[in-house]
Amino acid sequence: MRKAAKALSAALLMAAGVALATPALAQKSADTLRVYWRDQVNDVDPYYNSLRTGLIVAHHAWDGLVYRDPDGYVIKPLIAKSWKWTDETTLDFELRTDLTFHNGDKLTAADVVYTIGVLTDPKSGIAVPSNYSWIAGAEEIDASHVRLKTKSAFPAALQYLAFVTPIYPKAYREKVGHDVYKNQPIGSGPYRITKVDGVSQIDLERFEAYPADMAKPRPPIRKLIIKEVTDATAEITGLLGNQADWIWQYNPDQFDKIAAVPTLNAMRQEAFRILFLYLESAGRNGQKSPFQDVRVRKAFAHAIDRQTFADKLIQGGSRVPDAPCYFTQFGCDQAAAVHYDFDPAKAKALLAEAGYPNGFDTELVNGNLLSSWVGALQGYLGAVGIRAKVTTVQAVAGIQRAEKGDAPIYMSSWGSYSVNDVSAILPYFFGGSSDDMSQDAEVKALLQEGGSVNDPEKRKAAYSKAIKRITDQAYILPIGTYTTTYGVSKALNFKPWADEMPRFYLSSWK
Repeated sequence: MRKAAKALSAALLMAAGVALATPALAQKSADTLRVYWRDQVNDVDPYYNSLRTGLIVAHHAWDGLVYRDPDGYVIKPLIAKSWKWTDETTLDFELRTDLTFHNGDKLTAADVVYTIGVLTDPKSGIAVPSNYSWIAGAEEIDASHVRLKTKSAFPAALQYLAFVTPIYPKAYREKVGHDVYKNQPIGSGPYRITKVDGVSQIDLERFEAYPADMAKPRPPIRKLIIKEVTDATAEITGLLGNQADWIWQYNPDQFDKIAAVPTLNAMRQEAFRILFLYLESAGRNGQKSPFQDVRVRKAFAHAIDRQTFADKLIQGGSRVPDAPCYFTQFGCDQAAAVHYDFDPAKAKALLAEAGYPNGFDTELVNGNLLSSWVGALQGYLGAVGIRAKVTTVQAVAGIQRAEKGDAPIYMSSWGSYSVNDVSAILPYFFGGSSDDMSQDAEVKALLQEGGSVNDPEKRKAAYSKAIKRITDQAYILPIGTYTTTYGVSKALNFKPWADEMPRFYLSSWK
């Protein structure tokens, strides 16, 4: 780890020296923005991956019924030009009549109804069904009018429709099927996908038929090339070697060094995302685990100095939440959460009380997060006797292991799809699905209660009770909020947003 960091620092210093004598060489001349990131978006069909990078691709190649403006989070028309609630479970939309998909097919109400049908079909196998569990169905009134029905009152509906509900092309997708669609996707967004290999590259090109008066503008930059690299070093060396114009989520230790390169801008923005450690307390793989004992889980929570971790490793003003949600999200009652201070002596005492006076061996499954972060957490745990072997895998593989109950400690992060409501995080991890590593029926019932009423006070009360139960049982340990790092060519106009959605269709060359 130290050798890699030294090599990277040397490369940065060399790049700074070269940049003093060399002008910025971004791909402005080719009108092509080159993006590097570490995720492999194996399936770009927006409903069949749960990656933030997959969501980014979706926002560029597909549109939803409505758009959430990143300035003020105001909901604006997009595919739908107007909407109204006719009662607390019925939402009517009038659609624009001048929109087409990338293959020229006209976008109509039939496409919206088809999309909702996929999302509400338990057999469809979408990646995050909890995002759509509130939808009862949709019906076509005529070619430009759709009626959406909710199962019960759901006040966050428009946020979900704006951020995680892109519209499929019914005729094309029915014709080719999912296996072809994921490699040859068609949407109606400001960019169209021209190449996807599911492993290393996604190419997009401006959709020239995209109307100029949409809430999303017609992109100033003609092409995007997304390279999916294997590690953080490849990202940074790509940026330094003029192979990339934009990277993100690199080690904060490199922030000042990148900022010192004359041709680059280093940026930082706190995001909705929280870093967490989730414990397999349900014992779903059939093997007895120490983490099935609440005393062990509480010992785990006391073992980690979260504030120092946030200050020194995440950096950039990272905050430490006690509740497993982001501070501004509706229903994220931090006061209801049980606080676990850093107390190694208490951690050791709890382990001894639980029958582990000499600690125990376990495994920490890391969903491709920074090695320096993992090493620090491993050190904290080892100091109290929790000897965690680290297995680092791609994000998708980490999710799969957690879903199977095969990750005793799962280290990952969650950005709530940037929905400013706890219904975008708590039901995903505690709603009883395969992503729920606790399988607590009481928590599940409270979350269902909070997500099925319009009364904000009743919603808050249910979510507060759920948060108290989750944290009292120490099922999950929030470590800190993300302060996302960006490295960007100075030839590029780019603005980071708090909702962690890079909007390349708003970017331009200087």
